[in-house]
Amino acid sequence: MELLMKRKLGRESRDYLAITFGLICYSIGWAAFMLPYQITTGGVTGIAAIIYYVTGIEIQVSYFIINAIFMGFALKILGPKFSVKTVYAIFMLTFLLWLFQTILKDEDGNLPQLLGPGQDFMACVIGAGLLGFGIGIVFCNNGSTGGTDIIAWIINKYKDVTLGRMMMYCDIVIISSCYFIFHDWRRVLFGFCVLFIMSIVIDYVINSTRQSVQFLIFSKHHNEIAEGISTRVNRGVTLLDGQGWYSKKDIKVVVVLAKKSESLDIFRLVKDIDPDAFISQSNVVGVYGEGFDKLKVK
Repeated sequence: MELLMKRKLGRESRDYLAITFGLICYSIGWAAFMLPYQITTGGVTGIAAIIYYVTGIEIQVSYFIINAIFMGFALKILGPKFSVKTVYAIFMLTFLLWLFQTILKDEDGNLPQLLGPGQDFMACVIGAGLLGFGIGIVFCNNGSTGGTDIIAWIINKYKDVTLGRMMMYCDIVIISSCYFIFHDWRRVLFGFCVLFIMSIVIDYVINSTRQSVQFLIFSKHHNEIAEGISTRVNRGVTLLDGQGWYSKKDIKVVVVLAKKSESLDIFRLVKDIDPDAFISQSNVVGVYGEGFDKLKVK
């Protein structure tokens, strides 16, 4: 029980550290590239940016107030564990947005255009990449930056729709509304560019971390290998009966489904037990069930 609690505490600590890192990337994207070039996008942060451009109210203030309302839905539908991390992310992002704006402001209190004047498109691309990378990391660790992220998670909870695509649907209306405020199609187009790049980066980050692999391990020390993978890597193991066609000898085949990030641990374990083991590793399109993704049917 004590070991289980330590593992759970370790996973939670890693989640919060990863969420914080993702939020730092997200905040830098806004403070260094989006706000100085007056580029906006969807989500609550996009709405807060529009309010900032029009009224001068700092982005973190509007962001925090709007998210306080959205959190009511998250508490009821997504559960307390998700909501605790979301509350943490909202407070942390509010602080980080303020912090990086304060650090980057010049003597006149303005955010400088780090890439130079007229580099709006490059700022759009770099900023969107940082935003998507940051949100992707937050999502991978069961967190959320609030706002339309919560809507995306609610729908993803019941339907097999990618988070990046769901966020895109939610944000199209927000970006399109920019025209009625600024009467400038250029801002709208930049907003859609940011949205497009973000959705690609988010899906890439999430899919790369969730990618699964299948191992077929042939070894005389199959019992030791199976026990090691079960206890040290904490993955389920299946033993299949096999027969070598050339040798006509019976053999046990160790079958393991694991996350791609766990591959190195499995290779090291097998090498320590049986350096002569024959191993086959292949990528798996999808793995559903305990320890992996939940099966969702439309």
